[in-house]
Amino acid sequence: MKHRVVITGMGVISPIGNDLKTFTDSLRGGVVGIRPITKVQVPDSPVKLAAEVVDYDPEADIPKKEIKRMDTFTQYAMSAAAQAMAQSGLDLDAVDKKRLGVIIGSGIGGMETFESEIVKMYEKGGVRIAPLFIPMLIGNMAAGMVAIRYGARGICTNVVTACASSGNTIGEAFRNIRHGYSDVIIAGGSEASITRAAVAGFNALKAINQAEDPLRASIPFDAERNGFIIGEGAGILVMENYDMAKSRGARILAEIAGYGTNCDAYHMTAPTVDGSGASDCMTLALEDAGIDPAKVDYINAHGTSTPLNDAAETAAIKRTFGGHAGNLLVSSTKSQIGHLLGAAGAVEAIATVTAMLEGFVPPTMGYQVPDPACDLNYVPNAAISRKIEYALSNNFGFGGHNATLCFKRWEE
Repeated sequence: MKHRVVITGMGVISPIGNDLKTFTDSLRGGVVGIRPITKVQVPDSPVKLAAEVVDYDPEADIPKKEIKRMDTFTQYAMSAAAQAMAQSGLDLDAVDKKRLGVIIGSGIGGMETFESEIVKMYEKGGVRIAPLFIPMLIGNMAAGMVAIRYGARGICTNVVTACASSGNTIGEAFRNIRHGYSDVIIAGGSEASITRAAVAGFNALKAINQAEDPLRASIPFDAERNGFIIGEGAGILVMENYDMAKSRGARILAEIAGYGTNCDAYHMTAPTVDGSGASDCMTLALEDAGIDPAKVDYINAHGTSTPLNDAAETAAIKRTFGGHAGNLLVSSTKSQIGHLLGAAGAVEAIATVTAMLEGFVPPTMGYQVPDPACDLNYVPNAAISRKIEYALSNNFGFGGHNATLCFKRWEE
């Protein structure tokens, strides 16, 4: 027996808002959260911009004594989980904790801790390394700490598939609930990797943009795009067995209808040029949902603002949807929030569900110069009102990892 899976809570920490309402208002208003880097000093780097989380107060959700025991990526996850759990209205005393799980991904994990402690070791010696160096940096710790907070004794794991990580966490949570292994899973992703090493590394890879104008930095599908803007934040969703959610009178935000995941098996950092891997992934999600491609209204694209990705994703959409591709609304919220790496999939899933709930399509900001290789409707520069019945959210990662989620607007 397959169980329906619904979303009952969402929480977000992002460059355009640290709560769901602010995030939604900013998304609809076309707010761009890309600014000069302030978290780290990179004097020798040509990279000047990042999408940083601002005005974040971890003490609002985490006891002060615990904050020092957590890397920032874990703090972000804890705060987003607190929001999601509060919105869900879940009574933890009424839940079988052995069927309550956590799956939270991160592409890099505690990069801030890793970098600061390694510098300390080389400057002051190995005996000065922090006692919690290892627990703070490992990528599973966001999932572990959230599980501890809520007493979740079911599945507790993380997924590391680069920038597809939290698309995969949501998809794997969906499958876990659908097949009856869990009743509720707290799922999503978190990242806090705006550090000297990360910025320098992505710059050496020639993947990150060196623009100085925040409004022309992350410009997905624009002919002048030249790399992504590194971002940070977290997105967490509470996902439930529909029968349980209904029986407790929960407000259902959306249904997860399908999930596809595969691998390009092509290149370490580049997608297949013809988009075949991503196309197959979208097809898997549509088949899993049991819907005709023509039923899809909107795609929240991976849309990184890199030359290769955006052209390949456009080709993939055409390959999957054929003549319907021209009717689709496609946008990239990375134009507003930058690239949140392992947290991108979860925050963009929340953006997609929010758009379905509020009846609008988020814009692709900064779009000015059309590219013949990217010739779909990218909803340029302003959100539009639209009822969305089905939507896809795409996430692709280094190593050829692909994840596509299919969401259905909720109606009783």
